[in-house]
Amino acid sequence: ESALMETEARTVTSPVPDKRRASGAARIVGRALLGQLGRPEVAIPKRVSGAPLWPEGVAGSFAHDSIVAVAAAGLRKHVGAVGIDVEPATLLPDEMVELVTTQRERAQIASDPTRGRLLFAAKEAVYKAVHPLDGKFLDYPDIEVDLPAQKAVTKTGRSLDIRFCVSTHLVVVAWLLAT
Repeated sequence: ESALMETEARTVTSPVPDKRRASGAARIVGRALLGQLGRPEVAIPKRVSGAPLWPEGVAGSFAHDSIVAVAAAGLRKHVGAVGIDVEPATLLPDEMVELVTTQRERAQIASDPTRGRLLFAAKEAVYKAVHPLDGKFLDYPDIEVDLPAQKAVTKTGRSLDIRFCVSTHLVVVAWLLAT
């Protein structure tokens, strides 16, 4: 929480200290990524929509829970959009699997029930990437994820690459290349 820069603190207004701390942790990672991209480590405030406001020429995304904070960023000359999500590597409740996945996706994960959580994280990452571009709400069935191919397609016609890692948490990054 104390890592938030002044302009960030004005936009990260949750009354819950743990949420402000998690947001601050994600911004620490985001500012470090800016440095790795050769950009100054500047404030990354929150937009009214909740999405981070990255500096001009940078696409990026944050995700966090009570334990892990992650960020992904790239220069817009290379990356048109990026989204990231983090989830605990636990089973997704059966009723959520039905809500989040399509029939085709359920067939992919039939032998691995934790993959339902991975599909959930993938769809969250895809949404974070494309919503700022399209401004359209996408429900879970509006995003089709093919984990073996490491691809996702939205009902709006966007095709994204995805990568993920599995440990105590699942981290999924989705992106579009610059056009």
